[in-house]
Amino acid sequence: MTAEKCYVDSSALRQLYVHDARSVAMASWRFKNPGPLHLTRFGRAELINSMASAVFRRDISAPAFQAFAQDLGTDILEGRLQLVDLPWRAVLEQAAELSQQYTPTLGTRSLDVLHVASALELKMRQLVTYDDRQARLAEACGLKVVRP
Repeated sequence: MTAEKCYVDSSALRQLYVHDARSVAMASWRFKNPGPLHLTRFGRAELINSMASAVFRRDISAPAFQAFAQDLGTDILEGRLQLVDLPWRAVLEQAAELSQQYTPTLGTRSLDVLHVASALELKMRQLVTYDDRQARLAEACGLKVVRP
């Protein structure tokens, strides 16, 4: 499947910018799935916040964060990442329904529910994630989960 039908959440996308144990597998998945990845503005904000939090925790340096921000901007400008807008009213309604139906048994967090609702609203078929709760919710909603 091409990247165009995959929703890549920030836990997976982050692996392309900060090198850790999962980065090689994620880079390999990305090489096999060419084309622009859809990135919601919500996903972009979460990714940036995740990296900024890593600076706060001293997991990465401030210069590494600046390099990430520049690389992210370049990936958007050059079309490797495609910013997409969502009808937030529909996403939030769907998220509330998913929360009511699945959170009592899956323990999903709000951001997990928002990612899955976003993927569903974008008519994605796959969700690429390293988040276990989010993966269980995605599977319950009929999405194929990929964990490179």
